[in-house]
Amino acid sequence: MTAETAVVLPVLVAVVAALIWGLMAVCARIECVDAARAGARAAARSEPRAAVLSAARGAAPRGARVALAREGDLVRVRVEAELPGVGQLAVKVGGEAVALAEETVRR
Repeated sequence: MTAETAVVLPVLVAVVAALIWGLMAVCARIECVDAARAGARAAARSEPRAAVLSAARGAAPRGARVALAREGDLVRVRVEAELPGVGQLAVKVGGEAVALAEETVRR
């Protein structure tokens, strides 16, 4: 019984660590999507670039990169963040949102 426990316990710890890391990756991805949406909404309201970037960075994970682009009537906000991992297991997560600029809407 003790030998089996000594073999299984490290495997169990590794599986639990992998599950926790995966959960952190999913949460970071959701934060990136939410931050991109917040930035796109602010950009669609024609807020200044600094306010748009501030809105996106406020909802983004720490250390995330925010990119803002205007493509005709659309505004596009992309948020990317590095998720730390052991060795080569670091992963980049991101989210993107597109919105129609309000000044282009005809009433």
